[in-house]
Amino acid sequence: MNGARPTVYSMHGIVAAAHPLAAAAGAKMLARGGNAFDAVVAVASTLTVVEPFMSSLSGMGLATCWIASEKRVRTLNFVPPIPAKFPYRNFSKREDMQRGSHAVGTPGNLAGWAELNKRYGKLPLGDCLQPAIEIARDGYGITEFNVYETNTTGPEIAKTTALYKPWVENYTNGSGQVTLGWLFKQPDLAKTYEAIAKNGAAYLYGGALGQALVAHLAATGGSVTMVDLEAAAAAIPNAWSSPLTARYRDLVVNLPPPPCEGFQMLLALRILDGFALGAMDNNGAAHLDTVLRAIRLAAGERITHNNPSPAKLAELLSDDNVAKLRARVADGAVIEGPTEQWIGMPQGEHHTTSMSIGDADGNLVCLTNSLGSPYGSGVIVPETGVTLNNFLYWADVQPHSPHRSKPGDALPMCMAPTISTRDGVPVLALGTPGSYGILQTQVQALVQHVDFGHPVQQAIEQPRVRLTDGRQIEPETRIAASVIAELAKRGHDIVASEPWTMRVGGMHAVSRDPETGLMSGGCDPRRDGYVVPA
Repeated sequence: MNGARPTVYSMHGIVAAAHPLAAAAGAKMLARGGNAFDAVVAVASTLTVVEPFMSSLSGMGLATCWIASEKRVRTLNFVPPIPAKFPYRNFSKREDMQRGSHAVGTPGNLAGWAELNKRYGKLPLGDCLQPAIEIARDGYGITEFNVYETNTTGPEIAKTTALYKPWVENYTNGSGQVTLGWLFKQPDLAKTYEAIAKNGAAYLYGGALGQALVAHLAATGGSVTMVDLEAAAAAIPNAWSSPLTARYRDLVVNLPPPPCEGFQMLLALRILDGFALGAMDNNGAAHLDTVLRAIRLAAGERITHNNPSPAKLAELLSDDNVAKLRARVADGAVIEGPTEQWIGMPQGEHHTTSMSIGDADGNLVCLTNSLGSPYGSGVIVPETGVTLNNFLYWADVQPHSPHRSKPGDALPMCMAPTISTRDGVPVLALGTPGSYGILQTQVQALVQHVDFGHPVQQAIEQPRVRLTDGRQIEPETRIAASVIAELAKRGHDIVASEPWTMRVGGMHAVSRDPETGLMSGGCDPRRDGYVVPA
């Protein structure tokens, strides 16, 4: 209505995801008697087919879940550690790690999806993979977003001849360019998923797919071994944990604990809980300046104390530290500092995907996973259709960094899938892609939803701001020009932007009314987001 997306409701289940076909795949699982844990496998595996620049069974991710039968929130970390043979001394800057076999980290997605399904799902894993198999085999008409990502990534991958030839054949049928509505089929990927449906995740973790992956990487300069794959598969069933929590207004926000870097988001919310944001003009200078200052301070704390010990984490989130940071937000003096990694990172990384799902049983699942950069490492395992991640690009290889990554280290991850509860009952699943912007834009959306009362769809559609190192901010230009000018006066360096930009994420959410059980979905028009009710 009036150019905005409708609010979608359902009593029987709802799926909010980054592509219409993926959201529909999840809804099919719910309609067939599955639950949110089955649906999330269908969504995630279908996204591998329909947004291959964002998703792969070879990626990594995190999930936060409300388990209705257990009446609690649990988190699952399927981000394997850095490979045991990673030759970290061979690299000195992040750009070294963007493309090629040496950038590939141990795949965790497939093991994570399988664990969610095995632990809490109702349907066989193979059933949950059927939508992905059918769409990969039969093809689909690509969207504007797919055209953009493929056509802009191609020239960059073309700089490496060994990567470009298989990539251009697999994703553009050899042409190097794609057009809207082109029927894209992936028969090799369909066969791979058929084999997984038959053999389970072991097809990758110790089986034929894993053998092909390891052999290809060994021949092309990668460091992932079968030992890494088998260790990851063995570890993920034990990677469930209790969430890290913080109160914001009348909500308790739950997300994965370190090495997940989501504690930055919780710290920002703790700071903002001391300000009466709802009394300010929505999207006015006072509202935005307060939120942005809190986010930048929280980012500085996360960068300084990356992957903190439990004692240090408790100190960071303590009342004393929060009070100190609130005073700094309130003093009005310019705040300057990093928002990415130690001494900064390049801008522009936003190639992740997030989905939120609710079912009639009361379960809520928020899952965020990624391939890394667009089309990951650019490496495709021959005859499988599987493109490999470049997650070692997120390792810190700077020789003088206090956080320099080494073999076997946990890989800190800025994904932050959330479940929020009120009075011990789940009311919201919210997640987004966006690299280090994830920890910024989810804060902004929660403020819009909680402090200004926007339903989740409208909260997601509200303009957002991306912060980068120093004093830079990139505000969507739907924010009033006078407000942007006032933010500049308050010390923010303005980066030119657009009315809608993927730089501020691609958010998906499900809210649930605890009294009636009525669910509502929210999807992000900045990408191909869609909500499908069951």
